[in-house]
Amino acid sequence: MKSLKKRWGVTSNFQLIIILVVFSITGSAAVYVAKPFLGWIGLQRESFPDAWWSGWIYWTLRILIVFPFYQILLVFFGWLFGQFTFFWNFEKKMLSRLGLGFLFNK
Repeated sequence: MKSLKKRWGVTSNFQLIIILVVFSITGSAAVYVAKPFLGWIGLQRESFPDAWWSGWIYWTLRILIVFPFYQILLVFFGWLFGQFTFFWNFEKKMLSRLGLGFLFNK
C-alpha cells in the first residue's frame, strides 16, 4: 500500500481507500450505463454467428464502446467523492499514453 500511495502521490490511507472505491464503482457503473446504448446500436451477443472468432469481435467492440463511458464516469465519480484533481490528472495521463494527449494540449 505504501508503494501505491507513493506512486500516486496520495498522503493518507483514507484518500487511497476513496480512490480504490471510485475505481470499483466506476467499472460497474460504466457497464451498467453503457448497456442500453449497446442494445440501441444492436451490439448483442446473439447478433453474432456461432463461429470461433465472433466472440473475440463481440468483446473487442463491447470494450471499445464501454471505454468512453468509463472515462467520463471516472472523472464524475472522482468529483463526487472529492478527488477530482487526482482523477483528472490520472485521466490526462492515461489518455496521453493511449496517444490521445492532443486532447489536453493548450
